[in-house]
Amino acid sequence: MTPSDAPKPASSDPRATTIDRDLADGEREGTPTRVATVSRSYPTSPQDLWEAVTVPDRIGRWFTPVTGDLTLGGHYQLQDNASGTITACDPPRSFSATWEFGGGVSWITVTVEPHGDDARLTIEHSAPIPDEGDDFWDTYGPGAVGVGWDLGLLGLSLHVAAPGLDRVIDDEEEWARSADGTAFITASSAAWAEASIDFGTDRESALAAGERTTAFYLGS
Repeated sequence: MTPSDAPKPASSDPRATTIDRDLADGEREGTPTRVATVSRSYPTSPQDLWEAVTVPDRIGRWFTPVTGDLTLGGHYQLQDNASGTITACDPPRSFSATWEFGGGVSWITVTVEPHGDDARLTIEHSAPIPDEGDDFWDTYGPGAVGVGWDLGLLGLSLHVAAPGLDRVIDDEEEWARSADGTAFITASSAAWAEASIDFGTDRESALAAGERTTAFYLGS
C-alpha cells in the first residue's frame, strides 16, 4: 500500500486529512533506516511548486528562513533548525539533502510531480533506526518529526493560496496555542499515531506517544 492509497484516520481538523503519511523500514548504504513519508497535492503547477520549495525567499515565507548555497554540493542552514548538504538535484522534479540536527544526521528527498490539474509534493525523511530502548523514539514515536513536516505542508498550502504574503503565520508559537493551531497539531499527532500502528507499533504505546507529541508541540 502506498501513502496515497492508505486510508486516512478520522480527524477533527479536515486540513490534517489532506496529508498522506507512511512509516516504513528502509536501508541506506547497508544501514537500516526508518522512513517517514508525507505527501500532499496543491492547486498549482509543478513549476510553481518546485520554486516554492527551492527558492530561498519563498521557503522563508512558509517554512523558515534559509541561508547558504542551494545548489548541488552546497551547504544550507535553516534558521533555528537543521542544516545539511545538497546531495542530489534533478530540477524541476526532485532534490536530496542531508538533514543535520541535534548532533544526528538523517536524509531527506523532496519530489514534485504533476497530479491531475494539481502538483504533488512528497517528502521522504530517512533516519537510522533508533537503538532498542531509545528514550526519544519510545516517548514520541514518528510524530516528533512527522508533525513538524505536517506543519510545513500546511504552511506551504497557505503560501500557494497567497504567495504575496511575507509570512503565512506571523507568530508560530502564538498560532500553536490558538484554537486553530491546537486543532491541527492534535489531529496531526493522532494521524501519526495511526501511521505508527499501521507500521506495527503496539496500539496503546503508539497512542500514548501521540499524546506526548501533542503536548510537546503545544508546549504543555
